[in-house]
Amino acid sequence: MVPVQVRKRCLAIETVWHDGGPVASTPLRLAVATAVVQNPYAGRYQEDITPFMAALRPLGRELADELTQLWGKEAVEVYGKAAIVGIHGELEHGAVWHEAGGWAMREALDQPKAIVPSVKAVASAGYRLMMPLHYIHAAYVRSHFNGIEVGLQDAPRPNEILFALAMGTGGRVHSRLGGLQKDAVSVHDGQR
Repeated sequence: MVPVQVRKRCLAIETVWHDGGPVASTPLRLAVATAVVQNPYAGRYQEDITPFMAALRPLGRELADELTQLWGKEAVEVYGKAAIVGIHGELEHGAVWHEAGGWAMREALDQPKAIVPSVKAVASAGYRLMMPLHYIHAAYVRSHFNGIEVGLQDAPRPNEILFALAMGTGGRVHSRLGGLQKDAVSVHDGQR
């Protein structure tokens, strides 16, 4: 098994009361749990990187559990995942998080069906990206299309990867563009 060497972790929480409109009776809460790890494949091509993907499952579960403990898993309505690979790595090194991070969130949230949206990049320390978020039970719930910033000022270093998971308690505070509403989800196929 490939060792997972964590240099640092971070938990960031956003609370949104309004976005220029009326103050919400219940604010939207969003959080990102981040881990910066050593990239075991930095600077070289490795054909089989699935051992690293498997080794990341416990870390994924730790981050997912940290997020669900904030408000309780019953309150979670949106999720997403992201990876930023240091410049000595490749995009595929961040793609290992699709399975490890996605599996962890599904497990922690009692197997929601909607795909876990994601984003990844190869970049220098301090790079920021916007992680997409959407409703955990149906990808087409427009009110819950959102995003949250991911990044740390000193990560990832060239031989590191920053892995992140995000969860939140609802859709945008002033959502008013129609489309499928969460209460109207009926197909239960992860889409509608």
